[in-house]
Amino acid sequence: MIAPDLTGFGGSDELPFAYSLDDYVCEVLKLINKLNLDSYSVVAHSFGARIAIRLCQKDRRIKKLVITGGAGLKPKRTLKYYFKVYLYKTLKKIFKNAKLKRFGSSDYKKLSPVMKESFVKIVNEHLDNEVSKISAKTLIIHGELDRETPVCSAKKFNSKIKNSKLKIIKGAGHFAFIDNPTVFNFYLFEFLGEGYVI
Repeated sequence: MIAPDLTGFGGSDELPFAYSLDDYVCEVLKLINKLNLDSYSVVAHSFGARIAIRLCQKDRRIKKLVITGGAGLKPKRTLKYYFKVYLYKTLKKIFKNAKLKRFGSSDYKKLSPVMKESFVKIVNEHLDNEVSKISAKTLIIHGELDRETPVCSAKKFNSKIKNSKLKIIKGAGHFAFIDNPTVFNFYLFEFLGEGYVI
């Protein structure tokens, strides 16, 4: 099992420039090629799902894919969301150097300037068309109470990926593997070891 710290995350170096999704995919592919793997499976959480989706288009060595709390699909937006975006852009024009602290997610606010630029690039790229081209057997494990990527997103992944199964873990949130590791690991190892979970 390999759990890489991507550039800008964990113990890795800060981004040298604002990465796009393709920059991260290239980084992962370099690692896979360096390890000289003939085939491999991917377990991707949240932002990692974006990388995995694009990786599936570029590398046919992926045998199985597990998406948990997956991001990358175009979310349903409310009128309130569009109003906030419009308000933010308007205030930015009026107060050019102002730091509009009440706007942006808590994750976004914690990022360095280069990571913020990368974040904006990546979250505005939607992968709906690419998801339907995934040919690897796929398991989607999702927390019932996930607010970052709601269950409707998991159902959308499931409907778009031909060889996919969806398992929803009751009482779990965005980090289902932490909230209920016993159930999560059962689904995961059953799928990676033998095939589809019954």
